[in-house]
Amino acid sequence: MSGKGLFGRLDWLTVFLYAFLVLIGWVNIYSTTLSDPNASLFDFSTLYGKQLFFIGLAFAGIILVLFIETNFFERFASIFYIISMVLLLGLFVFGKTIAGATSWYDLGFFNLQPSELAKVATALALAKYLSDIQTDIKNRKHQMYALIIILLPALLILPQPDPGSSLIYFSLFFVLFREGFPLYYLGILLTMVVLFATTLMFGTVWVAIGLAILTTLIFIFKRKSTKIPILPLTGVITISILFSLSVGFVYENVFEQRHRDRFALWLSLEKDEKKLEEIRKTIGYNTYQSEKAIESGGFFGKGFLEGTRTKGDFVPEQHTDYIFSSVGEEWGFMGTVTVILLFSFFFLRLIYIAERQKNDFSRMFGYGVISILLIHYFINIGMVIGLLPTIGVPLPFFSYGGSGLIFFTMLLFIFLKLDSNRLKDGI
Repeated sequence: MSGKGLFGRLDWLTVFLYAFLVLIGWVNIYSTTLSDPNASLFDFSTLYGKQLFFIGLAFAGIILVLFIETNFFERFASIFYIISMVLLLGLFVFGKTIAGATSWYDLGFFNLQPSELAKVATALALAKYLSDIQTDIKNRKHQMYALIIILLPALLILPQPDPGSSLIYFSLFFVLFREGFPLYYLGILLTMVVLFATTLMFGTVWVAIGLAILTTLIFIFKRKSTKIPILPLTGVITISILFSLSVGFVYENVFEQRHRDRFALWLSLEKDEKKLEEIRKTIGYNTYQSEKAIESGGFFGKGFLEGTRTKGDFVPEQHTDYIFSSVGEEWGFMGTVTVILLFSFFFLRLIYIAERQKNDFSRMFGYGVISILLIHYFINIGMVIGLLPTIGVPLPFFSYGGSGLIFFTMLLFIFLKLDSNRLKDGI
């Protein structure tokens, strides 16, 4: 194996799956945005033409990544991270606002979204830090530094406001758990999510009462068998109540009205039926139309360019966040299942590649790639079929957009480049 060149060492099955997903995504972007059947495929004034241009840029990025020395990514991981944080900070001064979020730099021919670059840089920086400390992840100081690497970009993105992109960074916690991070942090994370939702639904007073009842039951039935210390438990309850108290402030002052409306719809927070119906017609309109488009496709779909809801522009943003609904309408149940199976096989292959790495940095970065792409996939599909609120998360390799496609591609091919180096010396 040591005699193989770069292209001989590349995992071509993953490359094929990537190319196939990009192709299917572009076909659906073409279908959802085509207005003139006689227009050229290379008409860059159209959205499908622009996406073709972005695919070309992504391909150029692949060539660049593959011909860079492998240790370059590990050596300069910290520099990439610092640059991406500076770019995120710069948005507060030079950012361009699109759809209510100041998340882009206007470069004239191209809108750059630095949060996409920051995903690549954060995955690299986290892998670099964890590989440097080796097995010392149970050290509290190292745990804190690892958490800062993940949380810093999330906190810079949240006030843009772009809570959807901010949420993506929490997926990198799975890298920490894979490398031996204490599982009680996962419990803390899940508790925060539950506290946030229950506070919005019932209020801090009822949350405090619930915590008090739970604590009492623990002391009555479990104290002798588990020997729970009073002081730490009291501290946990106090912190939980303080967190619950902060939920109202964050909800009213960090989230915009459109975000609050989405939570109101998802958690049924609005008790006034007239207001709730108004929210359904505005914020919930996209999801409702998306569900109807998928439902109308039936088992085999209506056929390419035959989607009546797609052609009628019933689904807003169908070429971006709701691209999966066009698959459902035009290709039906069989089409959606095919796409889901392709993504599933793609993720399983990435897990297999990550597990075969001999180098700690490569394995950790691989799991960072998997975490970021997987959470995008789950949130987007859940959003399109109505299981999750609309938070503006694109479907990797499918949704229209240059920044997303280029940096998703860079994430993947940096990992494939690292994997190819595994075979360089016949390992």
